[in-house]
Amino acid sequence: MGKNGDLRLRRFKLTYHRSATENPFTKSDLMKSILPDSAALAASRCIGFVAFMALAALPAVGAGSAKQAVRKDGDPSITIYNQGVELMLAKRFPEAQAKFEQAIKENPRFAEAHNNLGYTLRKQGAANYQKSLEQYNTAIELKPKLAEAYMYRGVLYTEMGRKVDAQADLAALQKLNPQLAKELAEVIKTGKEEDQFYGLSSKLRG
Repeated sequence: MGKNGDLRLRRFKLTYHRSATENPFTKSDLMKSILPDSAALAASRCIGFVAFMALAALPAVGAGSAKQAVRKDGDPSITIYNQGVELMLAKRFPEAQAKFEQAIKENPRFAEAHNNLGYTLRKQGAANYQKSLEQYNTAIELKPKLAEAYMYRGVLYTEMGRKVDAQADLAALQKLNPQLAKELAEVIKTGKEEDQFYGLSSKLRG
């Protein structure tokens, strides 16, 4: 390399040694500063993946509701309910009551079954009026536009001497079903109920 070359090499080594000694931020320190960020990035990615999988496992919004039960084809509550309708039309009220109660046990949010249970209870005497009223109230709460429930709750109110409440149901019924409203108005006026099933919920397909 020669004398000049050896001199330049010695000067280079001396400069490097002084730089390394004077600079406190060495290669080791650089690695220590990088590694924590890398570990945090890896942890963040891991947490993100776990959160994604957890969300994917949740049911879709709107897939079902605790407030309104979904009745599917083959639902046993509908079969039982339809049996109750047949018994009710035959005026076999205690047997029809048992069927509607069974249908409600299968599906507590079955508004039509509550409505018809209210009717079968009422037809078995004044001792059942309060229980009947509870069933009509439940039917209307579950299905606010179930006109039949307003019709026969209005009849029940009339029989209980609560004509103001009967008139309120009549007002609601005039918007929902004018034909049933005429029938209820007649009952309120005369105090007599025709032997017809105006306010009953009919059979359902299931």
